[in-house]
Amino acid sequence: MIADRMVGFVKNSSAIRAMFEEGKRLAAIYGAENVYDFSLGNPNVPAPAEVERAVKAVLEEEDSVLVHGYMCNSGYEDVRAVIADSINRRFDTKFSERNIIMTVGAAGGMNVICKTLLNPGDEVVVFAPYFGEYRAYIGNYDGVLVTVSPNTETFQPNLEEFEKKLTAKTKAVIVNTPNNPTGVVYSESTICKMAEILERKQKEFQTDIYVISDEPYRELAYDGVEVPYLTKYYKNTIVGYSYSKSLSLPGERIGYLVIPDEVADSEDILAGANVATRILGFVNAPSLLQRVVARCVDAKCNVAAYNRNRELIYNSLVSYGYSCVKPEGAFYLFVKSPTKDEKIFCEAAKKHNILMVPGSSFDCPGYVRIAYCVGYDTIVKALPGFQELIKEF
Repeated sequence: MIADRMVGFVKNSSAIRAMFEEGKRLAAIYGAENVYDFSLGNPNVPAPAEVERAVKAVLEEEDSVLVHGYMCNSGYEDVRAVIADSINRRFDTKFSERNIIMTVGAAGGMNVICKTLLNPGDEVVVFAPYFGEYRAYIGNYDGVLVTVSPNTETFQPNLEEFEKKLTAKTKAVIVNTPNNPTGVVYSESTICKMAEILERKQKEFQTDIYVISDEPYRELAYDGVEVPYLTKYYKNTIVGYSYSKSLSLPGERIGYLVIPDEVADSEDILAGANVATRILGFVNAPSLLQRVVARCVDAKCNVAAYNRNRELIYNSLVSYGYSCVKPEGAFYLFVKSPTKDEKIFCEAAKKHNILMVPGSSFDCPGYVRIAYCVGYDTIVKALPGFQELIKEF
């Protein structure tokens, strides 16, 4: 019999992945071109040309033992130096390779840092709506997830409630901007106020509270919106990044953690994260992909393609009568369900071969998430179904 802990995980397995599997089932019946799967944040935009060139160059030009062999748990020193230099150029920071730990995507990085920081019973604060896997990442290490309820007017964090939820047991706060599932970018004003609250509470409780900035969508911001780099606002910030979205490499599982020297107990955290990388079974991030991203670290994300999709689906759905805050980043719409139980709405959508994820998966019932990182034609073909769907409610 499986472990008691796993029984709960299996029972509450990701609704996003369940919808993805449902999409494959419907595609087998109706044809993939007639199924409109908005469930999974799986980029349809091809990887930049620099990525393919980098893969070929690494395999043709670099020593195969180096490319495919072991390295220190934190990753190749030269790769980490290239990444640190890129961050410094873009955000006026002062990191070096010692501050970078290569990870198996954002999920691997989140598990590494949670393993490193959390004692059983430590509290981790999240802002609803939030990526549902945070529950598992925190629960894996017997941490306690503490939820700040959503501000459904703007989906900026509810800072008044946030301050009340911080306690002497608070070990970390997860911040995800641009946000999955809302597409909202937390404003500089929001980040500054959050930092002020955290500084005050650290002094009050005589503890260290870490911000874990989960940033897989950093490059996906529209209309000139700036995404604040949180280490510049709050010194106890650790950044988790992934190339899954910016370079369209979700299946390659490559990312990194930034652990600044200014972070409290940074030496111990760096050492702990290195050990966590090994004992969690990752050992190290994929060696080939480390070499690849070093060669295309500044390749540009095709934001224009996602923006074209954003404008079409947002403007169309609003014109049909749907209610949604226009996303400033990422590639998701978080749409208010026309019926209180959004799961009923999602089931009704399947009759039109439209797949969406219920908001309850993000601890925000009454909404649905639409991932518009699909082909433009998929959105065009799905729009009549969306129009018919809302008429039913």
